[in-house]
This record gives sequence, C-alpha cells and structure tokens, in this order.
Amino acid sequence: MFKKNVFILVFVTVCVSAYSQSLDQAKTLYGEGKYAEAKPVFEKLVRQSPNNSSYNQWYGVCCYETGDLEAAEKYLTVANKRNVADSYRYLAMLCSDQYRFDEAAEMWDGYIEQLKKKKEDVTEIEVLRDRARNLHRMQEKAEDIQVIDSIVTDKNAFLKAYHLSEESGSLLTYSEFFKSANDSYSTVYTNQRGDKAYYARPSGNGGVYSLYSQSKMLDAWGDEKALLPDNKQDNNYPFVLSDGVTMYFASKGNESIGGYDIFVTRYNTGTNAFLAPEQLGMPFNSSANDYMMVIDEAKGLGWFVTDRNQPEDKVCVYLFIPDASRKRLDTESITPEEMRCRAALTSIRDTWRSGADYAALIKSATTETTTADVSTEKKRDFEFVVNDRVTYYSLDEIKSAEARELWTEALKLFKQIETLNVKLDDIRASYTKSNASAREQLKPTIIQAENQLIYLLQKSQEQEKKARNAENRQMGVKK
Repeated sequence: MFKKNVFILVFVTVCVSAYSQSLDQAKTLYGEGKYAEAKPVFEKLVRQSPNNSSYNQWYGVCCYETGDLEAAEKYLTVANKRNVADSYRYLAMLCSDQYRFDEAAEMWDGYIEQLKKKKEDVTEIEVLRDRARNLHRMQEKAEDIQVIDSIVTDKNAFLKAYHLSEESGSLLTYSEFFKSANDSYSTVYTNQRGDKAYYARPSGNGGVYSLYSQSKMLDAWGDEKALLPDNKQDNNYPFVLSDGVTMYFASKGNESIGGYDIFVTRYNTGTNAFLAPEQLGMPFNSSANDYMMVIDEAKGLGWFVTDRNQPEDKVCVYLFIPDASRKRLDTESITPEEMRCRAALTSIRDTWRSGADYAALIKSATTETTTADVSTEKKRDFEFVVNDRVTYYSLDEIKSAEARELWTEALKLFKQIETLNVKLDDIRASYTKSNASAREQLKPTIIQAENQLIYLLQKSQEQEKKARNAENRQMGVKK
C-alpha cells in the first residue's frame, strides 16, 4: 500500500512538473512573439479549462496573430467578460480589421478604463480610440463607386497597369524620368504638352518626401517649385487633371487614417497656392497604404493603388469609373454588413451595376489611346443611373422631356456643389492660417457655406430621384 501511494505521488508530481514546464515554455514563446509555436499548448489548456480567463486570452491572441480571426474573437470575448485588460486591446484591433469601427472604439474605451485603474498613461490609446471613431464616420460616408477590375502586381512595377490616353499625360518612375540611379520611391507625371512635370523627392527634412514641379524651357527642365511649401508631411505620387488645377496626391500626414492616404487639392490662381488638401473617403482610403490616384477623363476611367490585404512585395491596382458627384452609398438600402464590405472593398463584384457590361472599358484601360481614338468613343458628359439595366451618359439619351428637364436642374445643382466645395476649401485654408480674431470672423461664413452645402446635397438627391422616376415611368409607358 505504501509503495502504491509513493508511486501515485511520484506520478502526480511528474505530471504537474510536465504541465508547469509546458505552460512556462508556451508563455516564453508567447512573450517572444512566437505565437504559432505557443498556440498548440494554449489550445490544449483552454480545452481542459474552458473558463480560465488567462488561457482564453493567450490562445485568443495566438489565433489573432496567426490569422484565425473567428477563433480569436470567440476566445478573446471569454477573457473580455472577465475584464482581462489586454483582451480589450486585441478585440479593438480585430474589430478594426473587420471594419467594425464603432465596436473597436467601444473596446478602446474599455481598455482606457482598465489602464486608468492601474494609473497608466492612456494618451496613445485615446489617439487610437479617436481614430476608430473617425474611421466609423468615414465608413458611413463611403462612396458608391464602380470598381470594374483589379490586378495584383509587384510593388515596384505598378505603373505598368496604367495606360493613359494621350491627352491625360504620362507617368514614369522618378529614376526613369530623371535618368538617375537614385532609388527614389516616387513617380513623375507630365502633362499632355510635355512642358510640366510633377513629382516628389526627399526634401532633406529627415527624408520626408515633398511635392515639386518643373517647367520645360526649350529643351531643358528647370524652375523647380515646391507645391505645398507649408506642408511638412510626407507627400508623394502626384497627378494633375487636364484642367491644370486639380491635383491628387498621397500623404502620410494631413490626418491620414493609415500609411499613405489619397488627397485632392486645387490651385487657387488668386493666391498662387494650392488649397488645403481634402482627404478622399472609403473605399479609396483604408488603414493600409493607398496612393497614385489617376483619372483619365478622356477614357472615363480611374486607377489607384493599395497594399491592403497584400503581401509585403505586392500591391493591388483598382480600375474604377470616376463620378464627379461623389455619390455616397444609400445606408437605407443596404445592411451594415454590406456597408462594411463596400467600404472595405472586399469584393469588386459587389460594386457593379446589375446587367452592366464593362468589357469595352476594361479593354480601353489596357491599351494606349490617342486623341483621335478618344473622339470616336461614346460621349460621357455625366453618369445618370436610371435603373439596374439603364445608365445614360448624355442628355440626348434621356427619353422623357420631364426627366430631361429635372436632370438638367440636378446637373446645375451638382455644379453649384462643386463650386461651393472649392469655396469652402479656400475659406478653410484661410481659417487655418489666420489668428484667433480672424478665425472668429470666418466661423459664420464657414457655417453658412456648410449649411448651404447640406441643402444643395439634399436638393440634388431629390432632383435626381424625381428625374429617375420620370424616366422609368416613360420607359414603362413604352412597354
């Protein structure tokens, strides 16, 4: 009996020792960031003790770090119900990854509360919380764009996916244009006439890229000018529309939501300076790097690059149909999940119009087009979506006289909106540079303009809806 008891005691001691050693080893691997190696041990432990908050936390983190988000949320939620502080942080990151920004903000709030109990600094976490709230606001304003194609390519060769018409200018890498061995991560855009070049290069300010232009004088380039001299952010990848005024570029500053974001600005001839940059919304921008926005007005096509959901050496180039009205998604007609998917651009097919045939546009995007070629293409003055099967691009196509009149009024409102947006950009730029007294004087003007903009947006949407209904009635009569 004595020998039996001794054997049991030794056996239990060995088992406890092995268990402790296995747990200690897993925790060491966890602490070193070797989550895939630690994961099997924590999986076994959490099965043995499903209510253990620490095991759920450790295993949930291992799942998150190895890409199993569904399992990660399940186990992190168990830990979160027991107020494990770090579970808030990981659930916030997980929700952000899935474009559930409102939930992410709530988790950051919970994490802040936990840290405050420990009297720890929460400044950086408050920034992340505010960023999640901003992302949620942007998501609610996601644009209803049609992304008709995409191509994954090497990060250093994405320009091969751009095929511009002659009148839209040309794109080269910095080293190709300047015939330099300098490994500069920038592009050079030249206009149709070939006498103006826009590019970015390190400005000497800690290696930060700044935007510049040069003019061609006879056969030589010169007269370099800084385009945003007061902007000390990392700015890159410029493209200028054929109007010579509107410039798209990418920036890591200007309240970017992650890496490079795409911005647009316009040149104010009155002040000989560009206006304050305006950040594009989702799905153009994301928490990854988004850049090289190009719009070919002749082809009626646009491109932009992103490294979201891509390996480190790859990027995805999206091809889309530009919409000057920048129409937002109708939150009343789609579910929150559909809104998240459209904002995240999880599937380009979800952005397609029912019954639309994009074959000709996609073919146009892959070929060089001369001005003569463009003149024979279908006229595209605007995009008026009548229903899932019919979209008009000129007034001549509209059958109903009532619809034509209503849509003409809508176009006037769109123009007023565009003009007012430019005016607001100018006023906001002045506000930013002004002293406190001048700002107080500008505030009523800004508020009045913003209220006018809201009114015009609502009015234009109503007018567009009336025009659509009138044209559909006309088509119904014809049937």
